[in-house]
Amino acid sequence: MRFIPALGVLVLAGLLGWFAFTTNGVGSHYGVKLGLDLAGGTELIYKADTSAVQGDKQGALASLRDVVDRRVNLFGVAEPLVQLEHSSAVAATQEDRLLVELPGVTDVKAAVDAIGKTPTLEFKLVDTAATTATGTTTYAATGLTGRYLKNAELQFASGNSSAAAGAPVVVLHFNDEGTKLFAKITGENVGKQLAIFLDGEPISSPVIQEAIPGGTATITGQFTPTQARDLVRNLNFGALPVPITLVSSNTIGPSLGSQAFHAGLIAGLIGFLLVAAFMIIWYRFAGLVATVALVIYLLITVLIIKVVPVTLTASGIAGFILSIGLAVDANVLIFERMKEELRHGKDAHDAVKTGFARAWPAIRDGHLTMLISSVILFWLGTSIVQGFALVFGFGVIASLISAVFVSRVFLMALVPEKASGGMWNFLLSSGFSVNATKK
Repeated sequence: MRFIPALGVLVLAGLLGWFAFTTNGVGSHYGVKLGLDLAGGTELIYKADTSAVQGDKQGALASLRDVVDRRVNLFGVAEPLVQLEHSSAVAATQEDRLLVELPGVTDVKAAVDAIGKTPTLEFKLVDTAATTATGTTTYAATGLTGRYLKNAELQFASGNSSAAAGAPVVVLHFNDEGTKLFAKITGENVGKQLAIFLDGEPISSPVIQEAIPGGTATITGQFTPTQARDLVRNLNFGALPVPITLVSSNTIGPSLGSQAFHAGLIAGLIGFLLVAAFMIIWYRFAGLVATVALVIYLLITVLIIKVVPVTLTASGIAGFILSIGLAVDANVLIFERMKEELRHGKDAHDAVKTGFARAWPAIRDGHLTMLISSVILFWLGTSIVQGFALVFGFGVIASLISAVFVSRVFLMALVPEKASGGMWNFLLSSGFSVNATKK
């Protein structure tokens, strides 16, 4: 009966191996997704200026991310990554940044143009008192920005508006939240001018005649039909809720990325073979079992990376290799406890059972601290650190399963009950000598 769990683990391992090797084809839904440093492409880092944001700053930043994400998807990039980054709380200056990764795109200018042409749309009230006092037109922010824009359309004036008959005008339609805010602004400021700013420049300053509850605003700037059409297109691509400035760009060629990927794989393979060789030479039969458990650990980790899915980067490969060492460390703790039990005269089967029980608290605490570390790194780190932390964290979980569960199942199944002395003492010992039984 003790062989049934071991057979079950072997069957499960076979299924994991089948899944890992049959889902690597081009276009496979579960293929490993490579990061920019391994696949090649362009990385753009923008600084977001949130100084003028009133109220929900995080909401504005989330809207910025969504808008840019829509933008880069519209020009056909495969699996782009758009994410926000916040500087550390201990940094001298606090910055909000937007990281844009475009796999396969090596034309930086085209990428920057595609994102940078998206307009910043704002609505500001003309401050009559301040304007009169200073002689310079002064504006008051209303909080209504392109974040609340649902869509825009091109129309031509009928002649009964402030625009000349046949002149192109741009009609804006706000979302539900923007409709309520626009109605509130127009209702509370009848008779005042509400200026419409595009990319920081006022393009129209109509007087509010009455409250506008319908969520529609009209821009009647001096547009040519081509300018109006381009403006509508760009607004529909997504008006940026806050201004952004490009602070750095980096391009990685596909050949360089491929070299980094293969170098990482070779490093991982060499590391695994060296660890396996050491375990088998030093811990003999137990080391062989640990090596089998390590293979299953690798399959579990690959399964997690494919199914979650995790975008694999060079730092992620480093975390993967490091977690192999953690998996082996757990087995070393177990085998040393087993060796102590053999020294005290226990038979091999009982030594295995007791050895796992005695090693468990140290293994549990070690893995828990590693998980806490990976969570902190993922929470506070940049994208490069997050790639390392995520893969390392999943590796820690997989190593706990392989070391505590898989190794135990195999050893409990293969080491016969009441086996003592001689061969089994040698097979479960370590180094170059057999442990003597303590009298």
